[in-house]
Amino acid sequence: MIGISEIETTAERIAGHVVHTPTVASPGLSALLGAPVTAKLELLQRTGSFKARGATAKLLSLSEAERAAGVVAVSGGNHGIALAVMAAALHVKATVVMPRSAPARSIALAEEAGASVPLTDGMDAAFALVERLRDEGLTLVHPFDDPVVIAGQGTVGLEFARDAGELTDVLVSIGGGGLISGVAAALRALRPEVRIWGVETEGAEAMSEALAAGGPVPVGLSSIVTTLSAPSVSRLTYDHVSALVEEVLVVPDREAVQGCLDLAEHAKVRAEPAAGCLLPAARLVRERIGAQARLGLVVCGGNATTADITSWADRFGLR
Repeated sequence: MIGISEIETTAERIAGHVVHTPTVASPGLSALLGAPVTAKLELLQRTGSFKARGATAKLLSLSEAERAAGVVAVSGGNHGIALAVMAAALHVKATVVMPRSAPARSIALAEEAGASVPLTDGMDAAFALVERLRDEGLTLVHPFDDPVVIAGQGTVGLEFARDAGELTDVLVSIGGGGLISGVAAALRALRPEVRIWGVETEGAEAMSEALAAGGPVPVGLSSIVTTLSAPSVSRLTYDHVSALVEEVLVVPDREAVQGCLDLAEHAKVRAEPAAGCLLPAARLVRERIGAQARLGLVVCGGNATTADITSWADRFGLR
């Protein structure tokens, strides 16, 4: 299990490379949800998501031999962008394997940063290719199954705990579980009274299915939210979530896209569906907890384009 001392040490190590993102009260979201809402704006992080933290932490931990060999990662979008950009800044050669379903902008940004970006016909194939490339000598920077990466993502929770006012419940999106594992570890240490809730979308339910099965299991993927579409969680992230998280809530893609529209309208923030899914889940938490709820939202990323969001809204008949 990742401890607060590891997260604090990591925060010091990456401080010169990443942004201490704003933690702000949102009057608009508070009115919408009927409870005070504080948002941690990780979409303002370098590369547009929290992923820069874990990628930077891992890159700075490498030996000279590992740096010289180059790094490889698999990504549905944000991890790939983060690794490509931060590796370039630290003069490390990067390969990012992405499924063809990944957002075109994410692929382009990784390529523009100088990474090699082979594409595959799905996330399962992407993970398999990464394993082969690692066997050939590249250094793996896993998106979630790595204690160094989790400690990097945990710096989100460290900042949130220190910067936010009163909180009763914090909601965090789950793909492979690296972000929520780190955030939960930090919050449990610094604000043990706060409940942490995970959020997934239907068709990207790797953590909720793992919890039901008693451990990581492969899952079928059908969600439009590719940035949450891990084919399974890891034992490491499963152990953190099963021990530290209240519950994992699952919401439909349609409601995640509506959440993006609501964030733009009420919080003046243009987020991606991996963050938009927090709003329908927050309504569920508010209903369960009642009037005393003080909600915290980790707005994890904003790398969807306006065209992406418009297309999804049209598909689901949203305005």
